[in-house]
Amino acid sequence: MNFRGSSIKPVDLDLSKIPKHIAIIMDGNGRWAKKRLLNRIKGHEKGAETVKTVVRVCQEIGIAYLTLFAFSTENWQRPKNEVMALMSLLKKFIVEEQQSLMDKDILLNAIGELEKLPQDVLEVLMKTINRTQNNQGMQINLALSYGGRDEIVQMVRQIAGKVHSGAMKPESISMEVVSDHLYTQGIPDPDLLIRTSGEIRISNFLLWQIAYSEICVTETLWPDFGEDEFLAIIKNYQARERRFGKV
Repeated sequence: MNFRGSSIKPVDLDLSKIPKHIAIIMDGNGRWAKKRLLNRIKGHEKGAETVKTVVRVCQEIGIAYLTLFAFSTENWQRPKNEVMALMSLLKKFIVEEQQSLMDKDILLNAIGELEKLPQDVLEVLMKTINRTQNNQGMQINLALSYGGRDEIVQMVRQIAGKVHSGAMKPESISMEVVSDHLYTQGIPDPDLLIRTSGEIRISNFLLWQIAYSEICVTETLWPDFGEDEFLAIIKNYQARERRFGKV
C-alpha cells in the first residue's frame, strides 16, 4: 500500500480511536542509500531523522507507546564495519536526544538481548533509560538485539524454572503469565504494526504481542517516511473494524 501524497492532518483524526501503541519495522535504509549511490550508513543516518519526525507526531496526536525495531538478533550477522557503524550511530543518537527526551517528558525503554550491545553503547543506553524513568509522557521502546523467537525461548525458560522450583504450578500458566515474562511486561500489545519498504513479512518481531494487531505495509522506504503518510496510515487504521476474532 502507498499512503504518500496524503493531505491528512492531525485534526482530521478521530481522537477517540487513536491507537494506544504503535510498533514499527523501520525497513529500507540500505535500499534508500543504494538508490542514491551512497554508503548504507548514510541511509541509517537519514532514517534516524525519520525517527524524530515520527516521535514528534506521536506526541502531538497522543500515542502512548511507540516501539521501534532498531536492531535485530539477525543484524549481528551483517558486515562487521556496518554493525560497528550502526552501534556508533545508535550511541550518538541516544546521547544527542537525552535532553530532548527529558524536555518532552518521554520515557525511554529498551527490549532485547541488551547484554550483547557494546559496553559503551549499553552504558549510554542504560544511563538514558534511568534518567527518563520518571517521565510520564509517551514511552518509546527501542527493540535492540531483539528477536521474537529468542524472547519466547527466554520466557519459556523463566516459567519452566519457576515450575521446576515449585514456585509455580503448570495449571497456573495463563496468557497473562506468559505476557508477564516477556520483554514487554507491563506494556499493552500494539494496536497497529507498520512496516516500511514494501516487504510483506513480520521478520521475527513481537511474535506474541501482535496476535491481534492491525498491520499496514507501505512501499515507502523508511528514510522517506514522513508525517503525512504516517497520519494517513493512522486514518486508515481508524476506518478498520477490530473484531478480535468475534463476529
